Amino acid sequence: MEKSYHKSLIGVLEITCKNNELISLKLVDNFEKTGRDNDFIKNIKAQLDEYFLGKRQKFEIRLNPIGTSFQKLVWKELEKIPYGTAKSYSEIAKNIGNPNSQRAVGNACNKNPIMIVIPCHRVIAKNGNLGGFAHGSVVKQKLVDIEHASNSAEI
Repeated sequence: MEKSYHKSLIGVLEITCKNNELISLKLVDNFEKTGRDNDFIKNIKAQLDEYFLGKRQKFEIRLNPIGTSFQKLVWKELEKIPYGTAKSYSEIAKNIGNPNSQRAVGNACNKNPIMIVIPCHRVIAKNGNLGGFAHGSVVKQKLVDIEHASNSAEI
């Protein structure tokens, strides 16, 4: 398992990979110095930098998030949410064929091990409020703002 750290607009991201698959991307407060990054990790960092600059809307990274089959079903659905848009927890629940599972969808979003790339920040409450986010509402708002600013610049 390889671990690396990357400074970003939202803080320090911990990147964890195994067999050239991304298994975790999360914010951390503390980080340790790691050895030289392999090409796979360098590519992840480059794509993250492009995202934060508003130049990347879709990631091209092999993913292998660890979770239950329900969580993985939700995470796959989250990957379908277009850049700069949002869907409600109830829309996600309906799309996965389980319309009464909004709370379970919210829990799966909270357990998402690969933030940003699996865009749980694009899931909002039915009333339009941001809703929860494992890394806090300030970080969620920053990610939404990055995507909104990038979409506005293209118009």
